[in-house]
Amino acid sequence: MAHPRLGAHMSIEGGPAQAFSRGRLVGCDAMQIFTRNANRWASRPMTDAEVTDFHRAAEETGIAPVVVHSSYLINLGSPDDTLWEKSIAAAVDEIERCRLLGISSYVLHPGAHMGAGEEAGIARVAAALNRVIEATPASEIIITLENTAGSGSSLGYSFENLGAIISSNRYPERLGMCFDTAHALAAGYDYRTPESYRAMWQNLDETVGIKRLRAIHMNDSKKDLGSRVDRHDQIGQGFVTLEAFRMLVNDAQLVHLPMLLETPKGPEMQEDIANLALLRSLFA
Repeated sequence: MAHPRLGAHMSIEGGPAQAFSRGRLVGCDAMQIFTRNANRWASRPMTDAEVTDFHRAAEETGIAPVVVHSSYLINLGSPDDTLWEKSIAAAVDEIERCRLLGISSYVLHPGAHMGAGEEAGIARVAAALNRVIEATPASEIIITLENTAGSGSSLGYSFENLGAIISSNRYPERLGMCFDTAHALAAGYDYRTPESYRAMWQNLDETVGIKRLRAIHMNDSKKDLGSRVDRHDQIGQGFVTLEAFRMLVNDAQLVHLPMLLETPKGPEMQEDIANLALLRSLFA
């Protein structure tokens, strides 16, 4: 049986190409990165040398696919016009960085409505995504909306939320989905038995479309079902359960998707090594 390509989010400190050496060290087949500092609005352009080094490292290591995660500051659902415009500009910049690096999936949290209400927030996100896509018309990069835990006024915690954003957009062919295991459990999706697992994917297929999936974030959750709290844990140490991860890594409909850790880790990244080994031990 074929197995999914497993990996983790890797730091780009020292340049984007450095993520590959870190990824190879921990045993990544696939990888997720930021394209710039995720906690700052301002960022310098990538140099030609950085782009060249990235492509060379990708070829040398064979780590693929690589997906990009958006900046944490971006909020396409914001009712504040200044923040909304800054978020749109930042997303456009990051998609251009993806293009330069040859990356086809850009993972983005839908945003938060900040008290304006879900309906207004969804409309705001859809309008912002129209702007982002129209500013990158020649791009084939898929904006990959991630399901959220639903804390505060966060949008995208339900598959219906994500489906509404996509159906409200003028360019649905440029939109995909990233499924986060910890966020789904915290948002109230129980997929820890064979029956509930099948039911959840059927729900997702009916609301978003399983064909839109581009990546899976493999995170255990420090909080249990329906907590609405976004706290990641090491694989097998939280509430998701190893049985759920076993079903995920052996699911034939998901085998083509990169499955990527976003679990806590120290500077030596021993946690990534252990988590990837544990997930591989679940392969049938």
